Amino acid sequence: MTQQAPKTIGTWYIDPDAEERMADGHAPIWRHLIEMIVERDLSAKSVVDFGCNQGGLLRHLYAIRPFRKALGIDIAEQSIAKAEAFKGNLPVQHAVGGTLAGWVEEFDLAISHEVIYLVEDIDSHAADIWKALKPGAVYYAVTGCHTDNPLWPKWRELVAKRTNTVVQDRSISDYGRAFTKAGFAVSGRKLEYDGFIPFIEDGWTPNFADALDYYTQTKIVFRLVKPLAVATA
Repeated sequence: MTQQAPKTIGTWYIDPDAEERMADGHAPIWRHLIEMIVERDLSAKSVVDFGCNQGGLLRHLYAIRPFRKALGIDIAEQSIAKAEAFKGNLPVQHAVGGTLAGWVEEFDLAISHEVIYLVEDIDSHAADIWKALKPGAVYYAVTGCHTDNPLWPKWRELVAKRTNTVVQDRSISDYGRAFTKAGFAVSGRKLEYDGFIPFIEDGWTPNFADALDYYTQTKIVFRLVKPLAVATA
């Protein structure tokens, strides 16, 4: 019997302090990702961060490319509470949930960072994001957690052990097929992070060489475009 993902959870990590450490580690990756986003001027745009955790990515995005408004959504209730506490006067709304039900053609830009590998039904997720995006809008989905990652067998065990989530096994091509099925024009690239990577022995990478390879070669970025008009026969 397949284990079902919970509708909501308290926190992503069993160790609550791990979320703060994760945010610190992700910050330079977020900044690198923001520089990769093709859409430069977001001043009139509406943004959604799917799986926003404590809201750090949206705060970084607003500091670099201010947007008109944004939604951060996540299944982790305590994380969303912290995101609300941290947002200050930013034009950001946060919500607890695992779908964008009720949001129809609302967003110009969607982002998710290391979230799609935990989504149980990737076809439903792709259709959900599609419906929430305006025609011509773009979804950037980032993950290094896929079966093409040579570290995945070990990571799969660690995710199951250290987090309150249910792990899914998908290849890069599996994601491409799901988003294509939803109607997106699918493209992608390696993240190719070009900053210095800290030497940290936390169990995720057996040695430093693996960490260097992961951030430069394994971690990928999908760019998913909803066409301006849907072709009809």
